[in-house]
Amino acid sequence: MGGDERWCVVTGGRGFAARHLVATLIKYGMFSVRVADLGHTIKLDPDEENGVLGEAFKSGRAQYMSADLRDKSQVLKACQGAEVVFHMAAPDSSINNHQLHYSVNVQGTRNVIDACVELKVKRLIYTSSPSVVFDGVHGILNGNESLPYPAKHNDSYSATKAEGEALVIKSNGANGLLTCCIRPSSIFGPGDKLLVPSLVAAARAGKSKFIIGDGNNMYDFTYVENVAHAHICAERALASEGTVAEKAAGKAYFITNMEPIKFWEFMSLILEDLGYERPRIKIPASVMMPIARMVELIYKLLAPYGMKVPQLTPSRIRLLSCSRTFDCSRANDLLGYTPIVPLQEGIRRTIESYSHLRADVRKKRDGPSKAELLLGSGKVADTLLWRDKKQTLTTILIMAAFYVNFMATRHTVITAVSKLLLVASVFLFIHGRLPQKILGYQIEKIPESKFHISEAASHHVARSVASKWNSAVRDLKSLCKGNDSMLFLKVVLSLLLVSILGAVSLHTAFMIGLPIAFISFVVYEKKEEEIDNLVLKVLSFGCKLKSDVTGKISNSKKQQ
Repeated sequence: MGGDERWCVVTGGRGFAARHLVATLIKYGMFSVRVADLGHTIKLDPDEENGVLGEAFKSGRAQYMSADLRDKSQVLKACQGAEVVFHMAAPDSSINNHQLHYSVNVQGTRNVIDACVELKVKRLIYTSSPSVVFDGVHGILNGNESLPYPAKHNDSYSATKAEGEALVIKSNGANGLLTCCIRPSSIFGPGDKLLVPSLVAAARAGKSKFIIGDGNNMYDFTYVENVAHAHICAERALASEGTVAEKAAGKAYFITNMEPIKFWEFMSLILEDLGYERPRIKIPASVMMPIARMVELIYKLLAPYGMKVPQLTPSRIRLLSCSRTFDCSRANDLLGYTPIVPLQEGIRRTIESYSHLRADVRKKRDGPSKAELLLGSGKVADTLLWRDKKQTLTTILIMAAFYVNFMATRHTVITAVSKLLLVASVFLFIHGRLPQKILGYQIEKIPESKFHISEAASHHVARSVASKWNSAVRDLKSLCKGNDSMLFLKVVLSLLLVSILGAVSLHTAFMIGLPIAFISFVVYEKKEEEIDNLVLKVLSFGCKLKSDVTGKISNSKKQQ
């Protein structure tokens, strides 16, 4: 850092809210920014690459530095020459790992404070959370900063953020350092990788139909640009001389859009505007909590083996079902904060930025689906996959008529076939006797060619039958040699399946088979990827089980 440039540091600069703060600081020419975070580089989204952030990194107005807050020497290096530090770094709140949260939110924050004091940094703004005053049991309505920290927090993230916040407030005035804490409530906006993508994923998986609780819990959401604006208001207040800085320093501030809204109404607005169904089915939190506790227990057991962090946890159930609204009067009076983007405008901008996740925007399939290939990509596929709805419904009606007249009556096969041929003969005879036009409507006659089988077609059928016969004979010869165990297994399983199906009456087979045929293929086409993944997991589990059993048998033989 050289010249007359004024520099600030933003920790956790690869995060969602931090990126917006960096872009705002650069946009208004307030500071050159050093972005400090874990990782060797910062990857910008395409719109960021061509925007303020991309230009700032190219010009040198913004610099990226890899820094682990748990290592004080790296923090000192990152904060060297800075006038202001915006401490925004924190682990993902959904990971309930106390050691991780403590090491970053408490020990890392202590390192940031020590670095600021040693390097004579003038101002430190800490990004805290409203969760520091939330116990996970009692809702908060229009809560202000007089609320104390609870005896027990909702999760490790909240508890350690409260410890970090207390350290920052206590350090105010040390070696001339002025500090304050910002508590933004439920941040949302363009670029967020959690809220909207997870909502859409749940909607596409059919899991967004449910409301946890009574659906009346109120919430304060904060548009991300307002969060950036609040940090700048805090920095400007601390930078002011005299009583303004004295009154603003050493305090925590709730930051919201100042427009409380029902939590589930907010979620519904986003889902509906993206083309998905709004949640409607209410489930009491008391019903979900035991399930969430079980999911959390399973995660603790299987996390070492690669299980992903579950969405359904006790702390999240409490967050989804409790009210949490906050009073921003202190921020307004002492920092001069008021939202610059209204809630509805923020929602509109957010939805626009996620147009690629709309319900009507799906990945285009390359070529025909597996279901279509399985059905031969002809009229059968068009019928069973509901491509031609008129044709499908006509087929279903014909099948239903066939069932009523020939299957439900419990006739023998010979009686049913003869009755069918009789009806067909009567129909063809009457159809042939009809005039060319009736009441102005053209009657299309069935040409003789429809009943004619060409010589080429008959040869093809004969060759196909012969090929199948020869293939069966080859398999029989191979079976007689007793070398191919897999072939033997296939034959046995096939014969068992035939014997099972043979025991099913034609009436029952028709009743079961018809609905399956018209539902299973279309379901498979729509959920091809999910079903294939499930099958692969089952097969993988089976192979692993087989391997384990084989290994145990082998070990037991060796021990004997």
